[in-house]
Amino acid sequence: MNASSIAELMRSLGVHARAASARMARSSTAQRNTALLHLAGLLRTQRPALREANATDLERAEAAGLSAPMVDRLRLDDATLDTLAQGCEQLAAMADVIGQVSGLREQPSGIRVGQMRVPIGVFGMVFESRPNVTIEAASLSIKSANACILRGGSEAIASNLALAALVQQALTLAGLPPEAVQLVPTTDREAVGHLISDPAHVDLIIPRGGKGLIERISREAKVPVIKHLDGNCHTYVDDPCDMDMAVRVADNAKTQKYSPCNASEGLLVARGVAAEFLPRIGAVFAAKGVEMRGCPESLALLQAAAIPKAKLVPATEQDWFEEYLAPIISIRVVEGVDEAIEHINHYSSHHTDAIITRDHVHAQRFLREVDSASVMVNASTRFADGFEFGLGAEIGISTDKFHARGPVGIEGLTSLKYVVLGEGQVRG
Repeated sequence: MNASSIAELMRSLGVHARAASARMARSSTAQRNTALLHLAGLLRTQRPALREANATDLERAEAAGLSAPMVDRLRLDDATLDTLAQGCEQLAAMADVIGQVSGLREQPSGIRVGQMRVPIGVFGMVFESRPNVTIEAASLSIKSANACILRGGSEAIASNLALAALVQQALTLAGLPPEAVQLVPTTDREAVGHLISDPAHVDLIIPRGGKGLIERISREAKVPVIKHLDGNCHTYVDDPCDMDMAVRVADNAKTQKYSPCNASEGLLVARGVAAEFLPRIGAVFAAKGVEMRGCPESLALLQAAAIPKAKLVPATEQDWFEEYLAPIISIRVVEGVDEAIEHINHYSSHHTDAIITRDHVHAQRFLREVDSASVMVNASTRFADGFEFGLGAEIGISTDKFHARGPVGIEGLTSLKYVVLGEGQVRG
């Protein structure tokens, strides 16, 4: 497509989205829930067609030499489709927040003032790799009575087109405008530039992908942006802790899946438990082929344990900042909870960080003082996810400190407006 064609395409998408958003805002809860249930059903019944479209993307990705984690992000297997369908059903079962009025208080004048939760309007989402994001974004948009324009990566275009077609079919079946969810059909990067600079038709931009993509959108957007740049998450093993729990959780946080942004990339260990804990977790990591990049103290303890097949490498300063998205983890021995909190607040990306501890005071300090969007006690960082948090799905993870923070679900796609109820009062 030439430049003028792309400009006209994006303007058309914007015009249709704005019109659809007005219809979504006045739609009934029952209509939106019906659309979500239709979508869940289609995700199950249309698996053969979805797998066929996904196979096209996988073959193209492998031929292009994409890394194994990147190819894994593209995959739409039965488990992924089941999770997406369950997310739609979970959203349909949740209470509708649109139109809720909170904090209604009577003032001395007699007027009553409160706040009503309303849709954002139209949001644009730019994402890479994961085609499941198409359904997560669409389902949350439907539940929150918004309209959205989705622009996925070129590597997943066949999968995204197939999924978006099911979404529009579900909307139509529920009597809602199919234009409430639109997928940008071109992979030309110029389309992104038009989407993020169109405040007349788009109220919010949500980028989800690599650091380069998010930095570009944050720099160039003329529309408000919800974002996170990195997923450098940490697990801190405290003194005292349940050793079996610490090994199990630290293992899961790193190895359950390497590619997500909520996998732990850094492991901090209190000096008082390091001699017992590190050989145990080191053996687990070695058996799974995880490279351990450690501080001198942690390497000494791991080397002394003589763990077969252990991949041990001295950590550099950059390793403490690194989001690997791979079977690599940085390991550092710290004096205790103070040093762990200091390390996390300095090096982490403020996404998700966890403490494994038996000390209630340490746990409470960690929750209060770690400056991250999700902070956990005795749980794997892999739980930092909209579905696992009971949000039905997530539109992304926000490490911003305004409007939405952490997994962005329904409420993150809404706004509050003041409502005033009177009985003829006038201001004197």
